[in-house]
Amino acid sequence: MIRPGGTIGILGGGQLGRMMAMSAAQLGCRVIGYSPPGDNVAAEVCHDFFENGWGDKAALAAFASKCDVVTWEFENVPLSAVAAIPDNLLVPHPRALETAQDRLKEKRFVEGLGGKPAPYAPVDSESDLAAAVERIGAPGILKTARDGYDGKGQWRIASARDAESFRFPGKPYVYEGMVEFDAEFSVILVRDADGEVRFWDSTANVHSGGMLETSTLPAGEAVEAQVQQAREIARQTAEALNYVGVLTLEFFATKSGPVFNEMAPRVHNSGHWTIEGAATSQFENHIRAVCGLPLGSTETRFANIEMRNIVGEDALTAYDILGEDTEAHLHLYGKAEAREGRKMGHVTRVSGSRG
Repeated sequence: MIRPGGTIGILGGGQLGRMMAMSAAQLGCRVIGYSPPGDNVAAEVCHDFFENGWGDKAALAAFASKCDVVTWEFENVPLSAVAAIPDNLLVPHPRALETAQDRLKEKRFVEGLGGKPAPYAPVDSESDLAAAVERIGAPGILKTARDGYDGKGQWRIASARDAESFRFPGKPYVYEGMVEFDAEFSVILVRDADGEVRFWDSTANVHSGGMLETSTLPAGEAVEAQVQQAREIARQTAEALNYVGVLTLEFFATKSGPVFNEMAPRVHNSGHWTIEGAATSQFENHIRAVCGLPLGSTETRFANIEMRNIVGEDALTAYDILGEDTEAHLHLYGKAEAREGRKMGHVTRVSGSRG
């Protein structure tokens, strides 16, 4: 168990690390971040920050030497960088990163636990894609097996002709059949080192262009009817990985039950509502878990909750929200450039008593 005033290391410098660092500070902990040079918004709220490459083993060793525990804020931290951190400092175990960084491995892992992914096939060439489309059908989605997020690294394949025109740059891919669904939702849990698991309520999630747009509670009948089954899959995933911290699994609610989409071994965009809407936020509970502290309640505090992402140039007028709705909770991440398609912040609105 980390003591008050202890130091938490976070690999990655984005908004998730920023919000984790703010929760750590509330608990009296110091945070040191590590990320390659860039717009590292987490650095503004860290005690110290290393801006060094992922391949700089000397810098990683110096970073680790200052930390009592090391975690991460996104799943694409190179495994070679993680390997430079002493095993006794890393929480969760890097096997979770290794699983989540490869879409094919991730799907097979959850499938082996009884989860049901969308129909899929590994694709390494034009002929593989043609065979996958013939077997699974079109339309479908072709995704890079590694490094994709927020709709990046994805292509819609509307027909066999689309498949014939795609040219492979030498990367592994996964082809997925389209899923007819009533709603999208995520299961977010926190698990401590003793194996205790707590779940937050599952929101209904709406995506636009592959990026999350809104998360809302109540989630509706389609989600509520399938949450318990999805939670069991998520629990088994956490136990199989001996996971410690916040873990997220995304699902489609379909007529035949929950269909697994993706796993994120970290705090998640669809859990941002927990800052105002839950007794303990996902960020604080992740810090508690990796530090060996007792977990906080995940109970929802309000009857109605909506979290909406602020993307691109909408951030330039985000302060208008405060005048339009005095009860809105605005979070801007401090990013220097409001590029198209870039998450710049979010706003959460809560109302009504629970119970």
